Amino acid sequence: MTQTYPLRLISWNVNGLRAVLKKGFSEIFCGFDADIVALQETKLQEADLLKLDLCFDGYNSYWNYAERKGYSGTCVFSKQEPISIRYGFEQDRDNEGRICALEFDTFWFVNVYTPNAQEGLARIDYRMAWDDAYRSFLSDLAVQKPVVTCGDFNVAHEEIDLKNPKSNVGNAGFSDEERGKFTELLDAGFTDTFRYLHPEETGAYSWWSYRFKAREHNAGWRIDYFLVSDALKDSIQKADILNDIYGSDHCPVRLEITL
Repeated sequence: MTQTYPLRLISWNVNGLRAVLKKGFSEIFCGFDADIVALQETKLQEADLLKLDLCFDGYNSYWNYAERKGYSGTCVFSKQEPISIRYGFEQDRDNEGRICALEFDTFWFVNVYTPNAQEGLARIDYRMAWDDAYRSFLSDLAVQKPVVTCGDFNVAHEEIDLKNPKSNVGNAGFSDEERGKFTELLDAGFTDTFRYLHPEETGAYSWWSYRFKAREHNAGWRIDYFLVSDALKDSIQKADILNDIYGSDHCPVRLEITL
C-alpha cells in the first residue's frame, strides 16, 4: 500500500457489532471514507457473519474471533489486500481474538484490543505479561518495516488523558503498573499520534462510562490510540477523536498519515 496522499485510518471499539449495527453503523462506516477501519470488541463468531450484512463495497475484511461467545474479538476492513495476516501471537494463549496484524508493502498495521485489568486489578498479572508480550511483538514487526498500531489499549497514560485522575489512581486503566507499561511501549520506539499533534489538549476522551451521564458531562478517558513507529511521526497529517459519533461507549479515533 503505497500512496502519495495520506491514508485515512479509523479505529473504534464498537462494544458489540450486532448492537451498533442497529444504531446506524453501516451509514457511519461509509461516512468514514477510510482506507482502513479497525474494530475492537466485535463479540462475534464466524457463524454470526452469515446472518449479518457486513460486506462493504471496495473493502476486504479480516476477523479474529474469541473462543468464548459474545466476548472480545477484532476485525479490520481494508481497501487494499495485505501481503500477509497474523492473528494473535504466541503469548496470547487464551485465544481471545485480540489482534489482527496486516502486512502491507511499506508498513505493518496492527489492530489490538488490550485485556482489561478488571476491578480491583484482579487480572493485573495477566495484563502485565500481555503488555510485555505485545511490546515484543510490535518491536519484532518493526524490525521488518514501520508499524502502525491502533485500538483500545485500556489505559489512560497521563493525568491529562482522563477527567478525574486523582479519584482513579490505582484503578484499572489508571494504575501505576499499566501506565508504566504504556510508557515502556512508547520508549520502545513508538509515538502517540494524538499527543504528538495535540500535546496540551484537555477534555479529549474516547470512552465514557454508561453511568452518571458521563458522556453528557464529558467525564471520559482517552484509552483508544493510534501509535506509529517513531520513524513515521513526521508523516502524521492528522490525529483526532470523533466524539460526535455515537453507538458505543467508545467513539472512533482517526489518523491520517502519508506512507
